[in-house]
Amino acid sequence: MRGKPIVAAVSGVKNSGKTTLMEKLIQELSRRGLQVAAIKHDGHDFTPDVPGTDSWRFGQAGACGYAIYSPCRFQLVRQTQGVCERDFFDAFPGADVILLEGFKDSPYPKIEVVRSGNSAAPVCPPATLLAVATDLPLTLPGIPTVGLDDIPAMADLILSLC
Repeated sequence: MRGKPIVAAVSGVKNSGKTTLMEKLIQELSRRGLQVAAIKHDGHDFTPDVPGTDSWRFGQAGACGYAIYSPCRFQLVRQTQGVCERDFFDAFPGADVILLEGFKDSPYPKIEVVRSGNSAAPVCPPATLLAVATDLPLTLPGIPTVGLDDIPAMADLILSLC
């Protein structure tokens, strides 16, 4: 499956289990032979490197950017403004699927996590929902609901986007 990657989001309120679901979806899609990339949005700023490392020290010294790499991977940090998720799609040329974590107000198709004790109903625009992954007895007109552990069904829904 090559060509333009499928882009889908895993959304929900804070602490709903988005990261756990992303991990499971990445494992399932990878098991099916697909190359999966993941992009997470952090609404706050974050430290992109481990404090005390050489590359972190470059940033602390005022470098406008720095990179660290090995034969197997790299990390590139650049100080900039106005970054959005689309800026990273081309960074994963071999990806069959790009999963976004968060992005609840975005136009991307998404699976929203609605977990008892954390949320009671979806918060994403209904027109963007592929499904709601939930442990609640929700019935939503025109929106499939799947169990939180039905990872194969969620993977199938994502793959139906191609």
